[in-house]
Amino acid sequence: MKTDTGNCIVIYTTVPDPLLGKRIAHILVEEKLAACVNLSAPGLSIYLWENVVEGTEEITLTIKTTRERQQACIQKIAELHPYEVPEIIVVPILDGHTPYLYWVQQQTKI
Repeated sequence: MKTDTGNCIVIYTTVPDPLLGKRIAHILVEEKLAACVNLSAPGLSIYLWENVVEGTEEITLTIKTTRERQQACIQKIAELHPYEVPEIIVVPILDGHTPYLYWVQQQTKI
């Protein structure tokens, strides 16, 4: 089972409610843009928007995918997202459990 651990990434995004989070997660996995998506419990995000400090309850989506699927995944999130400027952050996976990383790669192959 050979895998390039540098190929796997995590994408984070936040959404305003669990229903939208589930919808995005389902589409990403169904379209093989992600191997797995975890939805967090609601949390409070504090940020400055148009010179006003805002506080909004949001759900964080933790999306496991590969560099090959990164741009398509980002594009799909942006397409489905209601925010004018959605948070979409890509983080490399430096290392991990090889069988899991192999599974991520297999689930996102097209």
